[in-house]
Amino acid sequence: MPNFPAVRPGKYLAISVIDMSAAANTFFTRLLAQKGQPILIAGPCSAETEEQVMATAHGLKALGDIDLFRAGIWKPRTRPGSFEGMGTAALPWLQRVKAETGIPTAIEVATPRHVEEALAHGIDVLWIGARTTVNPFAVQELADALAGTGVPVMVKNPVNPDVALWAGALERLERAGIVDLAAIHRGFSTFAPSRYRNAPTWILPIELKTRFPHIPLICDPSHIGGRRDLLLPIAQKALDLDYDGLIIESHPDPDHALSDAEQQVTPQRLGEILSELKYRYRSSNNVDYLNKAEELRLKMDVADREIVEALARRMALVEELAEYKKENNVKILQFDRWQEIFNTRTDWAAKLNVNDKFVAELYKLIHIESIRKQTEVLNGRPQVDGVNHLGPGL
Repeated sequence: MPNFPAVRPGKYLAISVIDMSAAANTFFTRLLAQKGQPILIAGPCSAETEEQVMATAHGLKALGDIDLFRAGIWKPRTRPGSFEGMGTAALPWLQRVKAETGIPTAIEVATPRHVEEALAHGIDVLWIGARTTVNPFAVQELADALAGTGVPVMVKNPVNPDVALWAGALERLERAGIVDLAAIHRGFSTFAPSRYRNAPTWILPIELKTRFPHIPLICDPSHIGGRRDLLLPIAQKALDLDYDGLIIESHPDPDHALSDAEQQVTPQRLGEILSELKYRYRSSNNVDYLNKAEELRLKMDVADREIVEALARRMALVEELAEYKKENNVKILQFDRWQEIFNTRTDWAAKLNVNDKFVAELYKLIHIESIRKQTEVLNGRPQVDGVNHLGPGL
């Protein structure tokens, strides 16, 4: 690992999963290397007035930790009629923020004209929003407009839970020669009941990180939670998952904000949240820790091998059962049997102090594979349409 400069007590060093010696020399990787701790981005959901913007900026400057000042300039809402941002008129306010506080500025862009206006006003970092990321046509237009500018770009995940769209947006920018990139995890829309405004679905940003280990990953607790009381636990979860930064909305008078009032906090409260976060090391040089961790990992390897061997035995039994079904002209799916499996396995899990919801999801996958194998046996050929066409729960 590189040698990072000293940081204040309570902070940690080298939290990023990025290998700074191998990563591209970008705005984000330089900032991570200089700080040795997460990037912090803050500012109002919307730039409403010059006074509001400057009050927020000076409040954040007093915290001493903020690396980027964010503000919404163009804010088209889901439905027209509500406050939709001040547009180009607000860009000089951000110029004043940088001049008076020294904090670089960041805004969302959705069209090539937005890019042109932002660069003309010296905005330091741009981001592509969730509603834009979902549209490859729009992303390509932005990639073309950004090519050759050298401006750092952050890409929010698409509204719907689709890693391919998120990855595709990053790839389009990279193909346009834009390497100064970061990804923002702002959660995903869902029809399921949830305490979150946008379900975090943590496995998806983790999957993105495995595909793009060189691109910093930033968490947006404001849009995931949608409520002030959820900012701290979401931010803590992100740090525990080794995210490279946080972006949190701040407003001098959140209750009267013109957009997303419930998820914004004052600069003072933001400082309190940041001070309450627990920063943990990625690893430890303690010999006892290293030895015990290695011992436990070896045991996990053995347990994993046993799990895979047990799955192989189960699938062999599935194939044998499928042969008997074929001989006796019996259908693949017996719903009563599936219900029995689904109910008993979750009961077993609960009795063994294993998360029953996890086991339920595991057995859905096992059942999908079982049906695939039985389909191959009964039809005498590999299934060509794939398991995803079986529907949820099969």
